Amino acid sequence: MHVDLILDSRLSAPEITELGLLAEKYGMQTIWVASYLDSREPFVNLSQLASQSSQINLGPVALNPFDTHPIRIAAGLLTLNELSSGRASIVIGGGGEALQSLNLKTVKRVRAVRECIEILKSISPSHSLNYNGEIFQVNNYHPFWATQSMPRVYVAANKPQMLKMSSRLSDGIMMSDLPATLIKRTVEEVSTHLVAFGRDLDDFRFNNFMAWALYDDKEEAIKEARQWLGYRGLFRRWVITTFMSDADYDLIEAHKQEIYQMPKLNTHSVPGVPDSLLDKLVDHLTLTGHVSEVDQKIEHLLALKAAGLTDVALELRQNPAASIKLIGEQVIPALKN
Repeated sequence: MHVDLILDSRLSAPEITELGLLAEKYGMQTIWVASYLDSREPFVNLSQLASQSSQINLGPVALNPFDTHPIRIAAGLLTLNELSSGRASIVIGGGGEALQSLNLKTVKRVRAVRECIEILKSISPSHSLNYNGEIFQVNNYHPFWATQSMPRVYVAANKPQMLKMSSRLSDGIMMSDLPATLIKRTVEEVSTHLVAFGRDLDDFRFNNFMAWALYDDKEEAIKEARQWLGYRGLFRRWVITTFMSDADYDLIEAHKQEIYQMPKLNTHSVPGVPDSLLDKLVDHLTLTGHVSEVDQKIEHLLALKAAGLTDVALELRQNPAASIKLIGEQVIPALKN
């Protein structure tokens, strides 16, 4: 199983470059930069790393076609791909906190993502693209200069319709915060679709987005993981009720807005929600703890690998260089064995 990293999108380009080159040294596969509303522009912020690195892949996660037209996404992706000599990738999704903040309506979500993928996968330097979709139309788009091998296009997918569409059109899926049982079920479902569509299973990638917080101060790690729970794919009953009751989930759902506000308020608790419940979410949705507990996290990752996961994308926040060193020296060798 390959290890990817998701770096804080609010870091500067020099900081991302320094961390990306360190990750490349340890043999990590991809540097992803999340696209949050208050983040730096991901394509621009990765451009310095693209030109200075030589092996590591890089790209944004997850852009959506509701706030950015697919052709504008394509322009950024192909430019990054040129700067990196063909090492760019992208994750396309149908959600994200920016949509809520901008009050954008996600009408026909699967169709919109599907048309975006079809556009991205149809681009060629050898001919003009004309596309007449229900939502998006393109006339005479011809990036003749984009001569590198075309980027890998992933879909942020967890539910049946999006998974089936992704199986037909994309190079892989990026799930988020799923336990081994649900990953196994998803891999089996997608593999069935891949066979039906006549696609090679070995060419398709299964990734899972997870938070990583192993620090010398375990309490600080837990506080960080709690604070960002709202961004961890938390509000999905079908996931959360694999380890807690419906009543507990109802309580979490009732405090949705307060949970989302924790990063902005720099707090790690929510009035009305027991800390023990937040800690249970941290235990099941993230890889959090003391640095001495790294072997336990490796066992967790090995269980995901056994369930069919081909890649894992670990999101880093505090002191990312130390986390990269720990992952590079202990986690990557264990996952290769």
